[in-house]
Amino acid sequence: MNPAPDPSRLTPAEQAYVLAIRATPSNQPLTGAALARRLRVSPQAAGEMLRRLVADAMVEQDDQRRIHLTEDGRRVAETLYRRHALAEWLLISVVGLGWAEADEEATALQSVMSPRVEEALDALMGHPETCPHGNPIEAAVAERRPPGMLLCDVESGERAIVYRITEEAEEDRGLLSYLEARGLLPGARVTVLARSLSTDSLTLSGPFGRATMGLRPASLILVLPPDADPGLFHRVPERVAGAATEIVASGAALGGAGD
Repeated sequence: MNPAPDPSRLTPAEQAYVLAIRATPSNQPLTGAALARRLRVSPQAAGEMLRRLVADAMVEQDDQRRIHLTEDGRRVAETLYRRHALAEWLLISVVGLGWAEADEEATALQSVMSPRVEEALDALMGHPETCPHGNPIEAAVAERRPPGMLLCDVESGERAIVYRITEEAEEDRGLLSYLEARGLLPGARVTVLARSLSTDSLTLSGPFGRATMGLRPASLILVLPPDADPGLFHRVPERVAGAATEIVASGAALGGAGD
């Protein structure tokens, strides 16, 4: 196999496109118009970018104008996503950033991270199979993990464990911030209190009390039965978590000393 193209040669906008294409489920045909809506750009802007990516052999379109990544495009997207996920683990678990902040900073880091740093981060974070939101980092991992069920399909009174905040949900930073604030992280135990089609809402009880959301956001969250294998939920090594606690405590002490 030829070496993968260098992701750093893609602009941030090009990276956003290949990652959005990568995140689209294989059973959902993707057109330029759908991609434009997802990235919140005009159809004209999406069309221009797709022409550039086709010319660079990152993307191809079939005779029905459906969009696919080429082999090189897929490899670039997988590398970018892995580096993004590892950067998020570092920024959340060690630096202490919130989900939305970490996503923004990881986007800046993903294209400048060297393979050496990538491998070192992977080891430091305990070789995570998923990003902090529970999404598999590699396709092979996704194939052997349970699919989960949509939170919006859980009946009132049923219990579940938050499994994945899907990649589509990751694009909504407001939703990410809300879920984090309510403690609805992968591994969190919840009980659905009410689900209403007429009011388009779902109310559940979670780690920090009640949380309410629309059925559309709830359809972007996957859950598992309450007896799911705890090994499905990655935790950073204790030595890393301990070091992060010391860093935060030292920063607080220094801040207090300056008052």
